[in-house]
Amino acid sequence: MSSSKSPETAASQSIGIILMLTVTIILAALVLLLMVQLPYQYEESVPAIFKITKIRHENDSGRMTYDSRMVVGNTGNTGYQNMNLYALTYRNEELLASTIKTVNGHDFISTHHYKIQNLGGAGSCGATWDPGELIYIDYTDRTFHPGDVVTFEVYDVVTDKIISRHTYTA
Repeated sequence: MSSSKSPETAASQSIGIILMLTVTIILAALVLLLMVQLPYQYEESVPAIFKITKIRHENDSGRMTYDSRMVVGNTGNTGYQNMNLYALTYRNEELLASTIKTVNGHDFISTHHYKIQNLGGAGSCGATWDPGELIYIDYTDRTFHPGDVVTFEVYDVVTDKIISRHTYTA
């Protein structure tokens, strides 16, 4: 064997290090960009069909207990099959872990409804949530505080498309 190096192994280590650092920096920047993006981004064109009309902070005696009962009304012109609706709730642009898998009161009972105590009202009683009807959602106490910005989104189970979005200050 010869002790001289072949010309094929004479690659510059400094160019390789610069390329590796550049690729690493670009990948780190992409990961950081994905992590820093706002957790809640949406299209502005979604209508507000199901509107929050009230968020109650007091108990039935009128004492401030941060009761966190939300009342939502169908302000549109169409009735919706409530068993085909599910809802997401955001507090101050942060998604709450209280997904409502159905707005049908009967079907809601058998679902896993973490951080929600009850769901009821005329819009959840029959098969449809008709215009003018209200539902109430009793979230776990202290879910909402005065001044919180609450967004309620309603989706169609069949198409998985958003139907309504409404934002309300508690």
